[in-house]
Amino acid sequence: MPGGTRTDLASRVIRATRQAIYRAFADPAALIVWMPPKGMRARLEHFDLRAGGGYRMILTYEDPAAQGKATADSDIVEVRFTEIRPNERIVQQVEFESDDPAFAGVMTMTWQLVTVSEGTEVIIRCDNVPSGIGKDDHAAGLRSTLTNLAVFTEG
Repeated sequence: MPGGTRTDLASRVIRATRQAIYRAFADPAALIVWMPPKGMRARLEHFDLRAGGGYRMILTYEDPAAQGKATADSDIVEVRFTEIRPNERIVQQVEFESDDPAFAGVMTMTWQLVTVSEGTEVIIRCDNVPSGIGKDDHAAGLRSTLTNLAVFTEG
C-alpha cells in the first residue's frame, strides 16, 4: 500500500529560544549539520524557505553495509513547505525517492516550537508515514535529529 496512515511523534525540550531553533532550520548550511540522524551525512541540491518552496536533500549512510531507499547507500527526499510561521511552526510535505512502493506517498512533517520555562519544546509530528519506514527506526532517527538540534543550538 503506498504511503501509510501511521503517525509518529517525537519531542524534546531544548535550552534555546524559538528564534535560535528557527534560524537553525532556516539556514541551509546549518540544516545539513543537525538534520541527518546519527550515521548519516547530508547535502542539499536546492533550498527555498517559503510556502510553496522546499528542498531536495541527499542523505548518505556512513556505514557501507547500510541499505538506502534511493541508491545503495543513500536516501533522497524532496520536501515542499506548505506552511511557515517563523519561530512557531513549519509544515512540510516529504516524498522519498524510491522504486519500492513501501516508501511511496507523501508524509506530512510538522515542526512545532513551543516556549517552555526551560527553553523551547520542539515537537515533530509525522503523518502518513510510509509503511516501509520501521516505527522503531523512525523513532530513533527523530530522536537523533532532535539531539543534534539541541547540540547545535544550545552550544
